[in-house]
Amino acid sequence: MIRLHDARSAALAELRPGPGERVGIYACGPTVYGRVHVGNARPFVVFSLLKRFLAHEGHDVTLVVNITDVNDKIYDAARPLGVTSVQLAAEMTAHYLADTAALGLGRPDAEPLASESIEGIVDLIAALMQRDHAYAVDGDVYFRVRSDAEYGSLSHRAIDEMSQGEDGEGTARKEDPLDFALWKAQKEGEDSAWDAPWGRGRPGWHIECSAMAEQLLGVGFEIHGGGNDLAFPHHENEAAQTRMGRGAELAQIWMHNGMLQLRGGTMGKSLGNAVRLHEVLDEVGRDALIMLFAGAHYRQPMAFDDERLAEAGARIARIREAARRLADGESPADMRVHRDAFFAALADDFNTATALGALFEWVREANRRGEPVGRADLVEMLGVLGLENLVEAGDEAGAPEHELLQRREAARLAKDYAEADRVRDELGAMGWTVRDGPEGPSLVRA
Repeated sequence: MIRLHDARSAALAELRPGPGERVGIYACGPTVYGRVHVGNARPFVVFSLLKRFLAHEGHDVTLVVNITDVNDKIYDAARPLGVTSVQLAAEMTAHYLADTAALGLGRPDAEPLASESIEGIVDLIAALMQRDHAYAVDGDVYFRVRSDAEYGSLSHRAIDEMSQGEDGEGTARKEDPLDFALWKAQKEGEDSAWDAPWGRGRPGWHIECSAMAEQLLGVGFEIHGGGNDLAFPHHENEAAQTRMGRGAELAQIWMHNGMLQLRGGTMGKSLGNAVRLHEVLDEVGRDALIMLFAGAHYRQPMAFDDERLAEAGARIARIREAARRLADGESPADMRVHRDAFFAALADDFNTATALGALFEWVREANRRGEPVGRADLVEMLGVLGLENLVEAGDEAGAPEHELLQRREAARLAKDYAEADRVRDELGAMGWTVRDGPEGPSLVRA
């Protein structure tokens, strides 16, 4: 049995897969108005690893991570740069895809763009209006918060103590200050808009995720994830929209990861204290960052600093050193207790920190043995954490790596340096460094 903490019930909930052991996971992705910071990487890593674990346990997992490319923050960031919001969103989406690819965990099964999901968004808004849970004023559309008797059940807040953070935006047009925007009429200077029955404009933030999740996973899917800073208002509003528009709950389990703490404060682009993901990966590599994330329970806040990165790097080195002495095949039966403890910890609210403790007990036992033991258990455990490369044998690149190297060279000759850099990053995520020499490029193990 796998149990995960559900924010709505504030308790551990048993994961109940759909037919065929299906598990759908929707995790809120970034709003692409700037390069993603390392804090954005935590949910990407958490839910990528959760997918790996659930697949290991025999489930058919679909992971969806959206990209919010229609948002007020994008308009605001584009204006001083003298570019359109569409141009800025496209540029930052490309950076996001490259930066997260360098984590080496693969891509989510779907990465929908808000700008390409307008039809489903309009359909959901229309359903809310038809059921009298939404109303249009001068081209804007607002959700009637007090029409949902269960509003506040996800974030556990009293309705009269809430604020949507939209004070000053359409306040005079709202029936109730607590109502929030589903659709916003196009304003002067906004360069992207779509036609809708109530007027030309663009969607609000919350309705985007409700519609994208429904389109790809249906209503009532298994896990909705994201940072705990999204519990209110974003996830509360997502849940309310689907509940009132479709008459059913959007997701069974609402799973939230904690924030990264930098110099005692929460990290964020809007706070001006963000450390960009690509800078961290360039400095310490993907293995150390994934180890850092795995070393803390996903629900807890996590300090991010040089000391903790160094500790994570030391753990990586310890595993690599132990792996050099391992043999092929199974480990002794008396060591499998540590493997079993590893997976038991993951089944109990995906506790990667406790699981790592069991993994290092396995490593300690392997080091105490007078002769090499089989590496199968270690490879299996590290595979769930996306760190199986730590025990890969051999230092010779294979055909797939050399094919990528040729693609990089072709891109460089064509002066497509963005593509060349992207392929280089992909090789880096696979554990290879490109070394350019007088006889041409070669690959060396990172």
